[in-house]
Amino acid sequence: MKRIVKSILCLVISATISSQALAQKQTAPVGGTPKDFKLPEKKEKQLPNGLRFTLVPYGAVPKADVRLIIKTGNVHEAADEVWLADLTGMLLKEGTTTKTFKEISKKVAGMGGDIDVSTGMDNVTISGSVLSEFVPELIKVIADITMNPAMPGSEVERLKADLKRQLTVQRSVPQAQASEKFFEMVYKDHPYGRYFPTEAMLDSYTVEKARGFYESNFGAKRSVLYVVGKFDEAAVSKAIDESFTSWKEGPAANFPPVKQQRTNDIAMIDRKDAPQSTIMIGLPTLIPQDQDYVALQVTNSLLGGSFGSRITSNIREDKGYTYSPFSTIQNRKGVSIWYEQADVTSEHTGESLREISKEIKRLQTETPSKDELEGIQRYMAGTFVLQNSNPGGIIGQLNFIDLHGLTDSYMTDRVKNIYAVTPEKVTQMTKDHFKYEDMMLVLVGDKKLLDKQIKLHTDAQKEK
Repeated sequence: MKRIVKSILCLVISATISSQALAQKQTAPVGGTPKDFKLPEKKEKQLPNGLRFTLVPYGAVPKADVRLIIKTGNVHEAADEVWLADLTGMLLKEGTTTKTFKEISKKVAGMGGDIDVSTGMDNVTISGSVLSEFVPELIKVIADITMNPAMPGSEVERLKADLKRQLTVQRSVPQAQASEKFFEMVYKDHPYGRYFPTEAMLDSYTVEKARGFYESNFGAKRSVLYVVGKFDEAAVSKAIDESFTSWKEGPAANFPPVKQQRTNDIAMIDRKDAPQSTIMIGLPTLIPQDQDYVALQVTNSLLGGSFGSRITSNIREDKGYTYSPFSTIQNRKGVSIWYEQADVTSEHTGESLREISKEIKRLQTETPSKDELEGIQRYMAGTFVLQNSNPGGIIGQLNFIDLHGLTDSYMTDRVKNIYAVTPEKVTQMTKDHFKYEDMMLVLVGDKKLLDKQIKLHTDAQKEK
């Protein structure tokens, strides 16, 4: 009997110890405060033709990223030439006057890397990543693609067909439909507001038009070359000088003047019998040069820009209206837009708008707790440090700084500035820059349902 009692006591003690150990194991330790990001020493130089280049020795892995960023893209298209920049970029991927792009890609693969050409609103980027010993050779390859594109007319119809398929697919996506209408409302006739071409536009494009876009917008004076990673500085500098000195200067970097429209207009796009509605709501906001821009970013992260944000927790976790809502600040040269986007069940469109409005107005009147804000700050600071833990991330940050005319302190002081934002500052930022009654709204969904529910939005605008 004593042996039985003793055995039971041992089991109880063992179970208690195990449960305590399990509880300790399941309780995550409190994360440390991320340290300020320290930008590695960089060297900036400029060739006589205006090409600037930035070299940043970084890391221990024997590889480096090379990225030529040309400050042109969709922003320099005429009103009847939307996506002409894309066609031009696609033609660059058809090779040079001496090599096909397949031959180029095979050559770069032999260097332990890859190469690509991409076209965006403000930048055309020709980039690659290779083993350290081949960085000078990769620079020569990028120069050849940039300065000696073949642009074969025989490939234009095939590439236009690809763009038409892409256009058809994207136009069928409700999120893209919402974005097209939203940015048209924000930017009116500016290139930033032109989202899709017509098929007639695509049909009109010729190799001569693409070559004309290239001649008018590509050149050394509006280009920056970044090399980040492990490399021989002397060999890299020599390769840049030998490869790019003969490139034409071209036009200086410039962007068409832009002014956002601030209205509280509502637009609806009908998708008959759609089971979901796409909501896109927002307004113009601060730009990166503004003093309170970091505070704006912190406020956005707390409101809707992170997985644990208030709007996300409300309409995703609590209400179950949507799976992946998010808010963001979109930056263009000289302008920025804040918007919230969510795909919600059709019958809950009005309720979703009401909850978004409620969370914005609650943050305008109730200061967030210190713990809630610190959680957001840890998330933002940690994410920032992780983003800059590789050469590609560093190049992205350097290009952002260059495009928006910022100083290196934007990077080096960012963690400190994130933690300097107080709960009171968040509330004030929400009052000043997130006025629901000033927001533009685009809805894509079943119009017969939207008509019945939009009153919730207009009523919320009238609330004091």
